[in-house]
Amino acid sequence: MFKLVAFLVLFVETSWAQKDPLHDFCRRFGHQTTVVDQKLFIDGGQVDWNPIAQNNQNYTNTWLLYNDLNTSPAGIGVPQLYANLSKNSSIPDVTGGILWGDDVNKRFYLYGGDYSGISPNTPNLLSYDLLYNQWESFGAPNTPIQSVSWGGGVGISALGQGYILGGWLSNNSVPGWTGSPWATSTLIKYDMDAGIWSNNTGPDSTPRAEGVMVYIPASYSGLLVYFGGVTVFNGNGTSLSASMSTIHVYDIQSSKWYTQTAVGDVPLARRRFCAGVAWAPDRSSYNIYLYGGQGFGANSTGFDDVYILSLPSFQWIKWWEGSGVGKPHHSVTCNVVNSGQMLIVGGTFPLSDDCDSPTTWGTHNLDLGKQSGKMWNDYQLNIKSYVVPSEIISVVGGSSLGGATATAPAGGFENSDLAVYFTQHASIASRSPTRAIPSPTKSAGPSSSRKLSTGAITGIAVGGGILLIAVLLGASCCIRRYRQTHTGELSQTQYDPAPQGPYSQNGQHFQPHRQSQPYQLPAAVPVELSANNYQMDPKSQQVHESPRYSERQGQQPVPHISPTTSPPQSPSYNEWHAHPPISYISPTISTHPSVLTDGTQCSPSNTTACGPQTSPAPTYSSLGRTRKLVPPNQTYYSP
Repeated sequence: MFKLVAFLVLFVETSWAQKDPLHDFCRRFGHQTTVVDQKLFIDGGQVDWNPIAQNNQNYTNTWLLYNDLNTSPAGIGVPQLYANLSKNSSIPDVTGGILWGDDVNKRFYLYGGDYSGISPNTPNLLSYDLLYNQWESFGAPNTPIQSVSWGGGVGISALGQGYILGGWLSNNSVPGWTGSPWATSTLIKYDMDAGIWSNNTGPDSTPRAEGVMVYIPASYSGLLVYFGGVTVFNGNGTSLSASMSTIHVYDIQSSKWYTQTAVGDVPLARRRFCAGVAWAPDRSSYNIYLYGGQGFGANSTGFDDVYILSLPSFQWIKWWEGSGVGKPHHSVTCNVVNSGQMLIVGGTFPLSDDCDSPTTWGTHNLDLGKQSGKMWNDYQLNIKSYVVPSEIISVVGGSSLGGATATAPAGGFENSDLAVYFTQHASIASRSPTRAIPSPTKSAGPSSSRKLSTGAITGIAVGGGILLIAVLLGASCCIRRYRQTHTGELSQTQYDPAPQGPYSQNGQHFQPHRQSQPYQLPAAVPVELSANNYQMDPKSQQVHESPRYSERQGQQPVPHISPTTSPPQSPSYNEWHAHPPISYISPTISTHPSVLTDGTQCSPSNTTACGPQTSPAPTYSSLGRTRKLVPPNQTYYSP
């Protein structure tokens, strides 16, 4: 009896200690996001719980969350957030990584990032499958590729490619790493369809990190645009701020780098900010919206502002700045949704203990063209395109629909190739999925606007009920007479009760073709260190099979969850066993020095195999790069 009581007490205490990622939310930062299939996925990073006075530590975010971009509940004003997706404890929870979205194959890839509280795993590309609600391993890179954190990256679903420039190598991202963190200078590319990695040269041999990269559909295959962050110089290990007027451009078609100087209201140097891009309908201007970030020196607390870099004029435009000293923050993400709005998620800063808008779970919406009449406004479901705002028109000319007259920098292009690229529009052939993807069920046509009266509806219901009883009685008599005159039994017909869902075809079960390796637990499941510093994953540590998508169609839809109510618990893995078990493989935890796939040892002293690398300035550890807790007085401003 004593043991039973002790167990119940322990169970109650454990349940009480578990936090609800929606109801108990205070703020998040250092996470990674992507948009696939009208869902904004949020993975990893750190979270603080509400009330922060009683939870004054940073915890690892162990949930995979998503905002439903087809919703904007009244009283909340941002897409509804859910925390009911699969993510067991074998999947690492990283900070400063990147998600590459693939709309064609209905999945996203997780690359890089710093591990929190556990040793980093060997390089291993992981992917979340939207159809199966499960994680899969695509194995180690086919070439010597190291896992970096806080690089400038972007995923391009139309091309089926993921990129990341620069980033940090450290004992938080590379197994067996010794010494100080080092930055890289190379451009890593992953081909989603072929599963092939490549390590390409960057704009120069200078290592860099913590900037941003976006994709614009200019030139035949598109351009990558990178700016900001830090640069680290070889030899003396000095790290400097990268000028925001220095813009690096990479032409995907020719694999060539170019550098162009931007002018105008050039923002102060910053790192760990976020950016998204939208372009005029006629592509006469490509406008990159920047938000926040951490500064340097006297501006180290960071920024609370919005700037726009308009291309091809390479003009900086100051669009908005917080009143007074503002509430600067960094380690934040930006995602442009349906071309016209940008969702800004999370961030951290040291000037306030306030929570980051718990009602909206730290999510804020920027109307890029001010079509709603406001710059900061509730998420609007009817905004499905982009118009150029007046502040950009006053600088580049034209109208809200395009027609920009400033089609080159005032001082000319520093390389004539760029002048040609910006006259071209990317024309990309539609990708074919590399696995079977079901077609969504066609929606019903619009219903008539005419309505029946209550009396008519009642009459129809009563009459229909009487008719149904008569039919059943008649059928019963027929069946009895048939059985009396026939000795054989009625043949039984199998019936498939699975309803037709968005990923089922004609009521038939869908079984997507799978080419990747399934993901399994290791012999020893990695756990978070120091329970008083990190929130333990409340989910089951046992991994079982995940059902096929069509086998879950009969489940009730998850209701909208308000910030004041507790969300439904994510079903445990043993509740999804509708087919033979699918095995999972966890990345191995390595205790030996970092070794490349060809057997070469990678360390700070071996720059040939790993590419040019350099240690940052001593101030690096003050930016949260060590395992020390970030000060609790960090939050995010609700514009």
